[in-house]
Amino acid sequence: MQGKIKNVVFDMGQVLIRFDRDRVLGRLGLSKEDEKTLMDEVFLSKEWELMDWGDITDEEAAESICARLPQRLHEPVRQIVLHWEEPMEPIPGMAELVKGLKEGGYGVYLLSTASHRQPDYWPRIPGADLFDGGVISSKIGYVKPERQIYETLLTRYGLKAEECYFVDDTPLNVVGAMRCGMDGAVFHGSVEELRVHMRESNINV
Repeated sequence: MQGKIKNVVFDMGQVLIRFDRDRVLGRLGLSKEDEKTLMDEVFLSKEWELMDWGDITDEEAAESICARLPQRLHEPVRQIVLHWEEPMEPIPGMAELVKGLKEGGYGVYLLSTASHRQPDYWPRIPGADLFDGGVISSKIGYVKPERQIYETLLTRYGLKAEECYFVDDTPLNVVGAMRCGMDGAVFHGSVEELRVHMRESNINV
């Protein structure tokens, strides 16, 4: 293993698996008007944020959202909140990248803003069994890019920030990691592009 980086930290949604709000809504067979309503009332709701903070469960969020919507939208709400990841769509090439990193001697970790339900579907994500550990926002009450979520990962696993490389699809989250002393890259959907960025930081991929 070359260079100073010893650990690679991955976001989950839109990095390991697809999380496309329009795609989720499009699978429900609703009118454009209802899709707009559910975008606003589910994905852009206070409940969605509270789930990520761990303040409410997914079931509580669905119940709260349904209470302000017509009956015909209750089942779609539950499908989104409780099953958004189905059918699961892994990002092509990412599992292979994770495997290659592990075989190259790197530590591999997860750092995700996600609800309490995350452990239910995490084992079904290709490559999940290769991870050395991870931190989920709902379990600790901090979300990216708050400094505390990155520091929790470092402290929990005894990692040095300067030896970690963080991958996230949101630029602000990567900047948050960098402000804690990590290196990193914004993932734009191409694993090959990510490999190029990693090699620039002397990561063997």
